[in-house]
Amino acid sequence: MESIGIVVTDGVGFRNFILSNFISESLQSFKKVIIYSGIPKSEYPNYNNPKVVIKELPIFNETKINWIFRKLKELAHSYLHRNYYGINDNLVHGYPKNNSFRAFQIKFIYLIANFFHKEKHIQKFEKWQFKSFQNNPIAKQYLELLKNDTPDILFFTHQRPPYIAPVLDAAQQLKIKTASFIFSWDNLASKGRMLGDFDYYLVWSELMKKELLHFYPTTKASNIEVVGTPQFEPYVMDEYEVSKDAFLMKFDLDGSKKIICYSCADAGIGGNDPIHIEAIMNYIKKSANEFQLLVRTSPAENGKRFDETKNKFSSIKWNIPKWKLTRNNHVESWSQRVPTSEDIIDLKSILKFSDVNANMCSTMSMDFMLFDKPVINTVFGNKENGLYNDQRFLNYDHYKYVINSNAVVIAKNEAALFTALDEAFNYPNKYKNERKQLLDYEIGKPLEGTSKRMVEALKEITV
Repeated sequence: MESIGIVVTDGVGFRNFILSNFISESLQSFKKVIIYSGIPKSEYPNYNNPKVVIKELPIFNETKINWIFRKLKELAHSYLHRNYYGINDNLVHGYPKNNSFRAFQIKFIYLIANFFHKEKHIQKFEKWQFKSFQNNPIAKQYLELLKNDTPDILFFTHQRPPYIAPVLDAAQQLKIKTASFIFSWDNLASKGRMLGDFDYYLVWSELMKKELLHFYPTTKASNIEVVGTPQFEPYVMDEYEVSKDAFLMKFDLDGSKKIICYSCADAGIGGNDPIHIEAIMNYIKKSANEFQLLVRTSPAENGKRFDETKNKFSSIKWNIPKWKLTRNNHVESWSQRVPTSEDIIDLKSILKFSDVNANMCSTMSMDFMLFDKPVINTVFGNKENGLYNDQRFLNYDHYKYVINSNAVVIAKNEAALFTALDEAFNYPNKYKNERKQLLDYEIGKPLEGTSKRMVEALKEITV
């Protein structure tokens, strides 16, 4: 039996791989499980098993030269694939609006990437980026760590964070086999370049496999395994189950009224969340209070931006996700928010017992579909009306599949939202088949046994 190294970079990776069945399944197939953690070691459960070792990674901060080559690689990738709306949207929005020295540097990198963005250029930029880690003291610590442990395979639970690129570089120097999980459904067609090239990949679906081969043409199809995603596995785990009575009591909800759940976007793109929430409250008022609203905020924030909404609508019930900020001294402090088991229980109960969901084009659409609930995407903003332009997300390639599936209803204004809510309550099964077909297309495998499939795929690589 071989040993496996697991690189957990952030709170979402912690949720997907520590609070699912992944570690218990890994212990069935590997003689040793070494967790290389990008979050504090103190946050982990006590496994009380000598086969599990947790090693906290020292925090890596990019130098200027690291950053330049990484930025060149990412922007070159974006220019190469700018015909994809989401990638081009991020490319355009990332261009500096001022003329500070930092902005001038970024503009200059944009200029270079605009001229040199073939795949061979991207590979060259990555080679220079990795070479620039050579004398970095933290990168040297990563190298020594892996040299001492020599895992048979090093599995990255997220393929994008640049601050763990030196870990991949160290593994490549030591010729340790590497694998990565493609973290989210939008990462390939809407986001920037991965932190580096891995030997093997685990993906959600055949769709994601096809995307991976397109965006990373040096990847071999035989080195990609379709496994589903552990993101949703807790929904079929008994330890996160709770009764409806307990759910209603916890959130002070009325068992005689239907529940609308509005799940918020991250603060950076959720500028219209308060407007969407107010529109739902207008619907409830129009309906003589036959319904009630439960709002779940983003785990990436503390919910403070909704204080005015809370004061205006006292009847709204709130779920502020139980994610603990473990430290601030990090290049991406939001990544250091770690979920609790209580939050997974809360989320699962919200998905199970709410009647309708509204959100702004987020993965939460799929979460609710997994519990066969009607989903409405509220996108009130565009270029003309002065609101945050959230309608542009309808053009993102990964979300076009959702729209074209007819599994969700798009509401571009309050009137459309009222109509969609009426339909959802009166005909909750209208899009039942469309929801199932989209889930099969996007996820690709059953939720049951996800961790087992992933571990088996990783084990096969070491043979």
